[in-house]
Amino acid sequence: MKIPFTKAHGDRNDFLITRREDIPADADCAALSIAICDRHTGVGADGWILVSRSAEADAAIELYNSDGSRSELSGNGTRCVALYLLDQRPAETLRILTGAGLKSLRFLEKRDRRHIFEMNMGRARIEELRANIESADATLVNVGNPQCAVFVPDFDLDWRALGQKIERHARFPDRTNVSFVLVLDPHMIEVRFWERGAGETMSSGTGSTGAAAASAARGLVRSPVEVRTPAGSLTVRWENDEIFLAGPAEIVARGEFFAEGGSS
Repeated sequence: MKIPFTKAHGDRNDFLITRREDIPADADCAALSIAICDRHTGVGADGWILVSRSAEADAAIELYNSDGSRSELSGNGTRCVALYLLDQRPAETLRILTGAGLKSLRFLEKRDRRHIFEMNMGRARIEELRANIESADATLVNVGNPQCAVFVPDFDLDWRALGQKIERHARFPDRTNVSFVLVLDPHMIEVRFWERGAGETMSSGTGSTGAAAASAARGLVRSPVEVRTPAGSLTVRWENDEIFLAGPAEIVARGEFFAEGGSS
């Protein structure tokens, strides 16, 4: 089976994008996601996104993590899909139906191959302002997917091992995304990410949104907030209770993946 793909990334959080109509209706998408995202025997990515036609939006998307699990939303991934669509039809705004509802994106500017979009992430729901998870000082927040924001004084701790433990903690039967947050000043935070189903990622749109929302809920920051990640910076701002996330997307490759089987 040949699977056509476009590879894009948002600050090195990378995704493979395929039209849903280009794979068999009975395809085992979880197994195919594991295969195509493998960085040694596949194309390599943090996730695989299937794009479908939608009567109520410019497109609808299904997001599979690199371990084959499903995710409701990716901020960086949705921006990548916006660029994928923009590459086919110029537009200033795009509406994409995600597992966390309809999301609107606005094209801001182009810097070489990098396209900057601002995405309405909706409202953050603080589920627990101060939680003790694996002896870590955390805030639990939902931004379309579950986030556990752990506040740290520095990154000297083994945050990867802690992120792996927290992701699968009994408190989270469906697992959770984990961000480690260092507040630098009232308008800047630095974050490391351990994502549900993908592990360490260089950047995360929903993770950045959750980290900023958790920091604001604790009174540590105010809009706008620069979120520094290992791959670059994203910008989070509030308009009333709505959160807007701005960041880049860049298409880096197109091709075909030769899958073995893949049908259920």
